Amino acid sequence: MNSHGDPVTDRRVGRGCQFAGSRPGAAEPAATAAFDRLTAEIRHCTICAAQLPLGPRPVLRGRPSARLLIISQAPGARVHETGLSFDDRSGERLRQWLAVDRETFYDENRVAIMPMGFCYPGRAASGDRPPRPECAPRWHAPFRALLPAVELTLVAGAFAIRHYLPAAESLNAALACWRSFLPEFFPLPHPSWRSALWTREHPWFEDEVLPELRRRVAHALSPTPRSAPCPRR
Repeated sequence: MNSHGDPVTDRRVGRGCQFAGSRPGAAEPAATAAFDRLTAEIRHCTICAAQLPLGPRPVLRGRPSARLLIISQAPGARVHETGLSFDDRSGERLRQWLAVDRETFYDENRVAIMPMGFCYPGRAASGDRPPRPECAPRWHAPFRALLPAVELTLVAGAFAIRHYLPAAESLNAALACWRSFLPEFFPLPHPSWRSALWTREHPWFEDEVLPELRRRVAHALSPTPRSAPCPRR
């Protein structure tokens, strides 16, 4: 029950509450330390080093306070060089879709980015190779578990959609039924140059999807908590 006597239906009920026996201020530093340990472990991962033509350089972003999670494909060659997620034209397109500026996008306290493959997989005959399959099973669940404040998860591209939205038969099927995955997930095409052709062939994406996407992203990034802290008793 909330402070007005109404039932609480939010799945995150209890977050921020202090129960008998807990030490005030103990949970947040412990969670932050656990997050730092995990991200350090991911950044030093060499599980698939032998299959990476440029060697391992895992790229990810976020802090435990992040409210928006972006699950993408894999870093490209430029991101491998800079170590900065979406530091390329696909990032420019994604930020335009979300209607967020570069400063907000790279604020790790608000936005976390977790690709399906953390390292640049190398080139194929046409475009980059698929993300390495070792990353998601090994690292995704532990990383997501340490992002308790996430309000919305964007699932961008066929590889992420196949992993997180397996009920969808294809990328197009997931995008056509995007409303059915809300409020937790919001499927998107990968914002590569190929998406420009796709969006021209599917004008409903810009007409219907982008306005709702921008509304939900703005709400998720709002500094105002969705619910008030539990009252002291």
